[in-house]
Amino acid sequence: MEKVISFFRMIKVEHTLFALPFAFTGAIIAAKGIPSIDKIFWIAVAMLGARSGAMGFNRVADAEIDAKNPRTANREIPAGKISKKEAIIYIIISFLLYFLAAYKLNPLCFKLSPIPVIIFILYSYTKRFTFLCHLILGIALGLAPMGAWVAITGSIDFRIVLLGVGVMFWVAGFDLIYAIQDIDFDREHNLFSIPRFIGIKNSIYLARAFHLIAFVLFLYAKFIFNLGILYLIGVILCGLFMIYEHSIIKPNDLSKLDMAFFNLNAYISLTIFVFTFFDVVVL
Repeated sequence: MEKVISFFRMIKVEHTLFALPFAFTGAIIAAKGIPSIDKIFWIAVAMLGARSGAMGFNRVADAEIDAKNPRTANREIPAGKISKKEAIIYIIISFLLYFLAAYKLNPLCFKLSPIPVIIFILYSYTKRFTFLCHLILGIALGLAPMGAWVAITGSIDFRIVLLGVGVMFWVAGFDLIYAIQDIDFDREHNLFSIPRFIGIKNSIYLARAFHLIAFVLFLYAKFIFNLGILYLIGVILCGLFMIYEHSIIKPNDLSKLDMAFFNLNAYISLTIFVFTFFDVVVL
C-alpha cells in the first residue's frame, strides 16, 4: 500500500480535477441529460486509467531530468520512494484499465483508444525537441470531452472537437504559466519550452491570449450545443477566474503561481461541469 500511495502521490492524482469534469461535461451534453450509471462508471475508469498511466509514464521518462532540477528532485522516483520498475508496473495496470473501459463503452471507443496513449507517450518527450510541448499537453487533456462524447454517442461530431480545442488552449495557457518557474533550468539543460525562448513577460502575454481563445470557444459552445443561461453564467464565471489568475501572476512576482496553476484552474473545470449539469439536467 505504501508503494501504491507513493505512485498516486507521484502522479498527483488530485490533478485529475483538470480533465475529469470536462469529460463529464462532454458526456452530459452528448446524452442531453444524465448518462446511464454504467457509462458514467466506465468513463471515470477510462479517465483515471489514462491519466494515471500518462502521468506515470511522464515521471518515468523525466526521472533523470527531475533529479537534476532542485524543484523536482524530491519527486518519488528521484527520491527513491518508488523505483522505475515499480512505476512501470502501475503504468501498465493503469493503461490496461483504460483499454478495458474503452472496450466496455463501445466499439468506436476501443478502436480509437490507442490514439490518446500515443499522444501521452509523445508528450513525455516533446520538451526535448519542440516548444510545442504545452500545446501537445493541451491536446492530451482536450481529448477528455471528445472521448466522453464518443463514449455516449458512438460517433464523432465537429462541435465537440471545438470544445476540445477550447480545453487545449486553456491547458496550454496554464502550462505556460507553470513552465515559467523552470525557465533558467530549461535554458541550462537545453530543454524546449516557450518561456525559455520568449521570456517570462511574453510568456504571460501568450498565456493570456491562449486563455482568451479558450474563453471564446467555451462561450461558442453555448450556441453550437444550444445550451442555456446557466451554462452562460458558468462560462462568465470561468472568465472571471481567468482574469483573476492572470492578475496575480506578474513577471516580477511569481509567489502565487501554485494558486494560479492548481486552485483557479480546478475551479474553472468544476464550474464548467456544474453549470452545464444544471443547465442540461435541471432546465
